Parts: sequence; structure tokens; C-alpha cells
Amino acid sequence: MTAAREYDVVVFGATGFTGGMTAEYLARAAPPGFRLALAGRNRGKLEAVRARLAALDPACAELPLLTADITDRDSILAVARATKVVITTVGPYALYGAPLVAACAEAGTDYVDLCGEPEFVDRTYLNQHAKARSSGARIVHACGFDSIPYDLGVLYTVRQLPSDVPLQVRGQVRIGATLSGGTFASALTAAARPVAMWRAAKERANAEPRPEGRRARALTGRPRRDHETGHWLVPLPNLDPQIVARSAAALEEYGPDFGYTHYAAVKRLPTVLAGAAGVAAMAALAQVPPVRNALGNLRKPGEGPSPERRAQSWFEVRFVGEGGGQRVVTEVSGGDPGYDESAKMLAESALCLAVDDLPETAGQLTTAVAMGDALVDRLTKAGITFRTLPGS
Repeated sequence: MTAAREYDVVVFGATGFTGGMTAEYLARAAPPGFRLALAGRNRGKLEAVRARLAALDPACAELPLLTADITDRDSILAVARATKVVITTVGPYALYGAPLVAACAEAGTDYVDLCGEPEFVDRTYLNQHAKARSSGARIVHACGFDSIPYDLGVLYTVRQLPSDVPLQVRGQVRIGATLSGGTFASALTAAARPVAMWRAAKERANAEPRPEGRRARALTGRPRRDHETGHWLVPLPNLDPQIVARSAAALEEYGPDFGYTHYAAVKRLPTVLAGAAGVAAMAALAQVPPVRNALGNLRKPGEGPSPERRAQSWFEVRFVGEGGGQRVVTEVSGGDPGYDESAKMLAESALCLAVDDLPETAGQLTTAVAMGDALVDRLTKAGITFRTLPGS
């Protein structure tokens, strides 16, 4: 449906920090003849980004610039109709995301974002899934550190276990990095809207069909010590386990009864206690608008650390999968999760949708369902490690 489009990928939000990094990655990694365009509301800032890309590749000096604003439906729809895939880094998505994803669903245009906000993902399913299925659009949220390492890491793990038995997978994430401004803003927005988030989740649970004859769940873990690694495991009740469970519900290879538990792995107990206190304090303070605004100013979207600081950042996610008497331990790892690797994951997701031969799907999908092995292959070639640990 998108074969005759003018562009292959349009980056919406390229004037922001992560959006600019995503555009730079595409300028370096896109295949010959790839048709890239930049979109945003400020043409002067778009021209500055284009000039920066032209320093990487002189051909980028002619990149098309599309002026569009999320408050102007016609301009957003024009962008969606012009391209095969839209990338957007403009968040918090609960505040700014709905018009663009609606335009893509209407135009039959594939859509990827960096969203880690459960309420927005659930509302998009309720409002746009049916329309996207009808138009042929693939709406794929969480194409960055939220939630690709977990979604594709579990897929990689499950592929090494029997497919006809109950399976349990435990994910343990460790990071050494600076929290991105966009992630902080999204977390703050979610913390301020607990009732709205709960209602959206409940409405989706009532509307979304369940797999027939199978069960797929995100399980609630308990804080505990992992004697294998020596780390303290703290349950993470964020979007990531929900994404994994939705992939498991859609794909029969996850077995007849699948459960996933998602943890942060921390070396020292005081760090666990301090982190829990910090999260609780942020959730409480986010309920007070003036305080929430002040917190938001501490780390604004579009801001980011220096290349030297990012070069020292890293992430590792360890998965323990069990089923049918077998056990496998795998790992997904890479560099700076909040910026460099998220921009890479987002760009490769868009490239995958734009040029790879993928199963025919439509609607709101996860990365495992929409792209699966093709995206794992891309990310592996791009420097993100998927491996099975010795002794598995």
C-alpha cells in the first residue's frame, strides 16, 4: 500500500536531541537510493539539522524538509501520506503523540516511536488499531531501549526452548547511563496520571481478544537476591513486560502457557532502597502541578550528555528461560541505552519496515511480531549483541 510513496522514511522531531541522532544514523546507515526527509514545525531548525547531516554526507544537503505541526491535522496527514514510514521522537507521547499516530493509521503509513508510556500505547490500541488494520498501517511503539532489548531478547531466548510446553522467562536489566530527558519527561507524565493509566489498561484488557487455548502473561515478581549473579532483583512494573506478553500472545512459539518477569538487577541493597524511595517521592510530587513543572525543568526533552559521557555508558539484559526440562541463559547488551543505542534501534526499526521482506501484518504490533528475526539481524550487524551464555 505504501509502494508509491515519495519518501521511504520521514523523521518527525529531527530538531530534538534524540531525533537529530536518529537522522544522523540514517544518513550514515541507509542504503543507496534511500529516500529520507525531515519534518518539524520550525524550518530554520530543520535547515540546521540538514546542514549537520550534509557534513556527514554531502548528498544530505538536498534532503527534503517538511513543515508540519501536531496542532495542524492537514499538515500531519500530508506528511503521513508522503512516506512509507514515519519516525517520531516527539514526546511525552501522551501529550503530543495522538495526532501523528492517527494520521498514519488513516493513511496506511507505518509508524515507529520511542514511547515507553503504557497509557498512550493502550489508548492508541483502543483508538487506532482497527483503523490501522483496515488501512494496512503497522503501528509499532517502543522501538528504543523501551522495549526492544526485552521484546527481541525474549524472542531470541524462546527460540532456544521447546515450543509446545509451558515457558517461563526472567529478564534482569543493568544499565550504566544517564537517564534521557525524554524518558524522564515520559516517566513524570505517567506518574502524574495513575488513574488515567489504570483506566486505559482496563479498557484495553476488556477490548483486546485473548489467544485461544493459550495463555501469555506478564508476571509480578518479588524483590529478592539472585544467588547466581549476586544481584538484588527489583520488579519493574513498566511498559516492557507488557510488550513481551503481547508478543507472546500473538506468537504460538511462546508455548501454551508463557510467563515473563521483569527486574532491575542491582548490586547493593542500599541502592535498591534509595531507588524505591526516589520513585515513590517522584510519584507523590508529580501529583502537584507546580512541583511537577519544576521537576520537568531539571531534565528537559531534547537535552543530552556529551559524546564522551555517552561513550562510557552501557546496558546488559540477562534472560533466564526455562521449560520442558531445559534451561537457557542469554544476554542482550550494547552501549549508551538512552541515546546512541535508542537512536540506532529506532532507525533500524524504520529501515526494517521500509525495505525488508517481512510477514504481512497490520494494526498495533510489537517489534517481535512486526519485524522479529529481521530486526535482530539488523541490530546484531549494527553492534548490539545477542548471545547465549556458556553452560546453557
